[in-house]
Amino acid sequence: MIVGIGIDLVESGRFLDWSAFKKQRIFTKKELEYADSDNANAEKHLANFWAAREACLKALGTGFGDDIAFSDISVVHDDNGHPEIMITGGARAALKTLAGQTATVHLSITDQDNFSAAIVVIEK
Repeated sequence: MIVGIGIDLVESGRFLDWSAFKKQRIFTKKELEYADSDNANAEKHLANFWAAREACLKALGTGFGDDIAFSDISVVHDDNGHPEIMITGGARAALKTLAGQTATVHLSITDQDNFSAAIVVIEK
């Protein structure tokens, strides 16, 4: 049973002027390493990761705040390069409240030109 759906669209250019400090505050070390490994498209990768976070928050029915930190939601890649959402901390608690212990979280990311989009579906 689907208990949450979230979608987000972001322009990748907004990440061009972000300082290293701001990026380190928002993104995980693995996300930054992944983006930096493809320097020509680093901002596009960061936009993908940001869209995934925002879509996940929308699917959870919440936002960043006292209970959920930026680092509680991140994107990792499996051995085949497929993106997966990693949920920890306060976001994990919100997921358990919404969908219980056996929740499944699906993530799809796409980008075209200067835009990135992500959708997250949470199943119970």
